[in-house]
Parts: sequence; structure tokens; C-alpha cells
Amino acid sequence: MAFDAPTMMTLTIAIAAAAAIYLWIEWRIVRDDTLLFWSAGFVAITLGSTLATLRSDGLMLLGIWFADGLLVLAHWLFLRGVARFTGARLSRAWWLIVVLWLALIVVPPVAVGFKLILFMNSLLVGVLALRTSALLGSSTETLLPDAGAAPLRYVFAVHGLFYLIKTIPTLVPGTLIDLATYRGTIIQVSLVEGVMAILLIALSMTGTVRYRREREIEHLAERDPLTALFNRRAFEARAERVMTGVGNGSRGALLLIDIDNFKPVNDLYGHAAGDRLLVELSELIRTVIPDNALAARLGGDEFAVILSGIGPECGLRLGHDLRERFHALAAQAYATPEAVTLSIGLTVFDRSELALETLMHQSDTALYEAKRRGRNEVRAVMATV
Repeated sequence: MAFDAPTMMTLTIAIAAAAAIYLWIEWRIVRDDTLLFWSAGFVAITLGSTLATLRSDGLMLLGIWFADGLLVLAHWLFLRGVARFTGARLSRAWWLIVVLWLALIVVPPVAVGFKLILFMNSLLVGVLALRTSALLGSSTETLLPDAGAAPLRYVFAVHGLFYLIKTIPTLVPGTLIDLATYRGTIIQVSLVEGVMAILLIALSMTGTVRYRREREIEHLAERDPLTALFNRRAFEARAERVMTGVGNGSRGALLLIDIDNFKPVNDLYGHAAGDRLLVELSELIRTVIPDNALAARLGGDEFAVILSGIGPECGLRLGHDLRERFHALAAQAYATPEAVTLSIGLTVFDRSELALETLMHQSDTALYEAKRRGRNEVRAVMATV
């Protein structure tokens, strides 16, 4: 396939249009503004590349000035979408780029010359692409690991550097730059880079969207929909990882937590009140447990927490702290014939190879004993084989 200008422009139009349609369809499904900005960016590239084909017909204003302006607008839309994606706020300077572009398009291209047009276009696109890459770099570890945002980040970084380097020939006297007929080495290289960049940006964006949706589905599959704590299946799958920190003098603890007299809350105040109480308990659990602990709602009004690297006193103190806070909260919010409290069964263990099922059974026995002794109690035992 020849790398002539019409072929390169046709490829660019086809790739950009396909990416715009795909991202728009995704936006229709999930209603994420990120996708709408990205789709609009590819629409701008599609329109700009289409207008660029009019250069050969002598339509310089549309074929060069407006076409290049749409390329700048496209990269601004990509930046706006990434800012939305990462939760970053763009300063006014980045919004002024659009104002600058609107101011420039009122100047006829013949009045400034091809070199100045290429310089201004390359500078704006390069700066926008590098800023987009920087935003993605600041969020790669927290939002999407290497399989997600990282490829898109690197594509924008290389793309932005290429456009900044492209400004250099415009400052060199005697360099051939003819935007009207696509003549000059830098123009030919730009056509090839443009196709490759649009293809890689499209693939990286669609890959990022797909990866994020997979992560969201995975997140929903392992979370309790009411409290957002892990569900039983996720708890059982992740517990072994927490338990590996136990041994060589380090201990762990498994707490089974059950609400006492929960049914009267539903009967007297409605199931919405019961749901609120479960959510409030989950928030208390998040507040009192350390960062390396694992908490889950096992079902109904039963919760579990597993910790490592603690002593039995710490586990007991955590359990009593949780019990006292919950008692005060429930007593203030819900007046019931019998106090709404917590019973907690706690098993302390010092070996990571103990089966989770064994620890759960022993904590359940301790929990039952706490309820038998009058509820509102933390009952602790040492793990046995």
C-alpha cells in the first residue's frame, strides 16, 4: 500500500470514525462523560481529516486552517475526557487554548504562511497531548494499573513529543513545507505518524474502556450491594492472603459479628431502617479496623473481620470498641424493647496454615456462647486444630 496523502487521509478518517462510533455506543450504555468527550474528539478528527482532503481542490481555508483547528480541538476534547476520567480539574489556561484556536481561525492562512500554521498547530497539539499523558500518569496506580491506562498514557506521551519536535523544522530556514500539496519530508512523516497515532489512541482508549468495565463487573461481583463490604465469596477468596502474615511470633484474629435484636428494628421502623443500621455498622467496622484487615458482610446481619499482626489484647480491644460504638449509635436512633447490640465471637490464631473453615467454626461457637450468656459481649478463644 502506497503511503500517499489520499491513502493516509482515508485511513485516518476510517479509523477515527470507527472509534467515534464505538465510544459513542459505549457512552449510550454507561453514560460516562469521559466516553462522550473521547467520541467527540474522534468526530473532530474525522471532520478535520475530511476537510483536509479539500486542499487539492484549492479550498485552503477549509482544507488547512479549519482542518488543523479541528485537530487541536480533538486533542483538547481528549484532554477534557481524561480529566473527567481521572477526576482532575483543568485550570483556566487549558480552557483558553480553545479560545486561542477560535481566535486563530479568523485569520486567513495565506496571511501567516504555511510554516507558522504548522508551528502553531504542532505546538498546541503537542502541549495538549503531553498534558493528557501527565494526567493519566498521575492516576495509573490508583485508577487503572498497567493493563488499563498505562498504554494510553505512553501513546499520548510519544504523540505529544513528536508534535513538539515537529515545530523545529518550521524554525529552520529553507525547510520545504507545503501544506497545500503535502510536500516536504516533515509533512510526509506527519501523515504516517498521524495514522499510527490515531490507531493507537483508538485501540488504547477502547482497551481502557473495556478494562474498566471488566474491573467494575469484578468489583460488583465481590461486593455486598448494600454495605459495599466484601461478600462471603470474596472474603473466603481473600482471607488466605491476610493469614499469610501470621506466624513467627505474629498472631491473627477472626471476628464474627452479629447484631442482637435486629428483627425489632425492621418490625418497628421498617426494612429501610434495618438497611440503614447495617450500613452504619459497616461504616463503623471500616473506622475501627486497621488498613491491612479484611472485612465482609456474610449475609443478613452477620459480618466478619480477619486481622493479622496483632495480639489477643488488640483483637479484644477492637471488638469492644466496635461493640460500644454500635450500642451507643443504635440506642440513640432506635428505641426497641430490648437493646440493639453486638455479639462477637473472636478466635486468636498463631499459624497461617490453619483452615479458614476451622477458624470460622470456632468463632461461630464463641459467638453462640456470647449470645447464650446474655448478648452484647465479645467472647474470645484461642484457635485449636
